[in-house]
Amino acid sequence: MSKSGKIVAAVDVGTTKVVVVAGRKNEAGKIEILGYGKARSMGVKRGVVLNIDEAFSAIHEAIRQAEDAFQGDIEEVYVNIVGQQLKTLTNKGERYIGERRIVSEEDVDALFQQVKKVDLPAGYKIYHTSPLLFTIDHEAGIPNPVGMAGEKMQADFKLLVAPEVYEENLKLCFERAGITIRKTMIDPLASSEMLLSEDEKEAGVVLLDIGGGTTKMAVYRDGVLCYSALIPFGGNVITHDIKEGCTILARQAESLKVQFGQAMGDFAPEDKVVTIPGISGWEPKEISFKSLAFIIQARMEEIIEAFFFQLEKSGYMDQVGAGIVLTGGSALMPNLGQLIKFQTGLDVRKGIPRLKLGDQYKELEDPRNATVLGLLQMALNETEQEPTKEFFFKAKKKKVRSTQPGFFSQMKKEVTRQVTLFFDDEQDTEMF
Repeated sequence: MSKSGKIVAAVDVGTTKVVVVAGRKNEAGKIEILGYGKARSMGVKRGVVLNIDEAFSAIHEAIRQAEDAFQGDIEEVYVNIVGQQLKTLTNKGERYIGERRIVSEEDVDALFQQVKKVDLPAGYKIYHTSPLLFTIDHEAGIPNPVGMAGEKMQADFKLLVAPEVYEENLKLCFERAGITIRKTMIDPLASSEMLLSEDEKEAGVVLLDIGGGTTKMAVYRDGVLCYSALIPFGGNVITHDIKEGCTILARQAESLKVQFGQAMGDFAPEDKVVTIPGISGWEPKEISFKSLAFIIQARMEEIIEAFFFQLEKSGYMDQVGAGIVLTGGSALMPNLGQLIKFQTGLDVRKGIPRLKLGDQYKELEDPRNATVLGLLQMALNETEQEPTKEFFFKAKKKKVRSTQPGFFSQMKKEVTRQVTLFFDDEQDTEMF
């Protein structure tokens, strides 16, 4: 194992799962994954931590798995921020340079600080600030003003703001585990790092992440994140529809969706069925692939309609020259790209993380892990220039993380996990 780089840890706290990766850059400058952990999310709704006790239990479990993989203790992490109350604001900044003076980095930093002094809704904070093109005197369309001469510098800024409690609740969870949050990052920024090219960001592109509990969208134009929104439902409502429509168990509905589902009913074969074992002596059920596909399509069309409404609301509808990059667990569903293109008229491609991690961590090369891998890459890039100090990592020692007052929640979670694993194994044996 290369000892050339600092070990960095990233955590994606999602509605349906918590994922942790620890890694470093090797001597060739490539990302090397050292540890990986995953746990079923608890206490999180629509991407936001609501129950500290339950969320801590899930985070603790995922971190423990990652630590065991490389026999170390994670001390600091990068974490994503997402939620329905994430808003995009536009604010104009203006700074007088002086009599034809050359613009310095200090001038640009001062403009950033000036723009951040804006009235926000009560309880909100700025999580990310992005400038659009600068104007020096009367010369507009400048991407980088440093080194230019002028008297006045102007720029419009995009501010991504959200309730401060989003970050505070995450900190409470990690502090209970004895871990410091080094930095929080807006979810779409992390995903785009792994999925979007610079050309796509410049031409205009929508990153559409249909996850288990939420659907997130982010619009890039001229290299800047211009708009972000969250739709409060995702793959979980499709599972619920299958469960109700086919009158089967939720775990059976999830397996049907993942193994046999597709997004367009017209493309599903009419002569294929799947047999669902009966419960407690009841007769098995036969469900046709076509019926399953039409149930999925009906809900997917609803999700696409909500997304399209947000895209029109953003004002960038006619400025996404590259189209839509689809990611999240639902991105793996057959024919979903065709359905979105048919509904929106925009080109669609599937977003796959641009990393090759080897056989051991092959499962991470998946749209569902774009956020945590993007977080890891951004963290490694930020820490490369810092003094050599592996502040994210300590050699393994006997360490007891706090479980109070979450002890009973931890016990409940472990029992639930074991029961779920038992039934999942039984289902896989009987059904398929």
